[in-house]
Amino acid sequence: MSKVVAVVGSYRKGGTTDSAVQAILAGAREKGAETQTIYLIDRPIEFCTNCRQCAQTPGEERIKCVQNDGLEPMLQEIEAADALVFGTSINFSSVTAIYRRFLERLVGFAYWPWGKGMPVPRNKKITRKAALVASSGMPGFFIPIFTGVAKSLRLTANVFGAKPVATLWLGLAAMEPHHVLSARDLERARRIGWKLA
Repeated sequence: MSKVVAVVGSYRKGGTTDSAVQAILAGAREKGAETQTIYLIDRPIEFCTNCRQCAQTPGEERIKCVQNDGLEPMLQEIEAADALVFGTSINFSSVTAIYRRFLERLVGFAYWPWGKGMPVPRNKKITRKAALVASSGMPGFFIPIFTGVAKSLRLTANVFGAKPVATLWLGLAAMEPHHVLSARDLERARRIGWKLA
């Protein structure tokens, strides 16, 4: 049985982003997958301090952060997955602050010794599939064009050795206080889940 883990960077459970992610996971369960949702708002993750201690040791294995918070258990849950879903709402043309905080804490997946201008990924193997989800007040097709969200989500997937096989860009989510996904978007999400299972 495969396992699909979703990381949700939205501030609202049951909102547009979360509803889409849950529809993807429901589709994966239809195909026999086990699923899990990690809500970043529920996890005690501190800000990266840029100490870069996690990036100094060479090798293919990521190095554990020196901060003693909820990051390490969460990373172990994500790394145990066969497929991943990364979702965020869009604020000011970018991922949410809690998603960005999570992304910045992933520097231990790279080797970046002092004196080197750029980090080098520790492991370049692609072993998982991923789906990328974002919601915005703008029309959905503008999301990868006018925001940096698609790049941030792809970077996250790459860090975890996952190849994005589907994207779901949900637009016009700010037209009402409690945006409801259309039947078409729910079906698209469900089919994405089938791909991940």
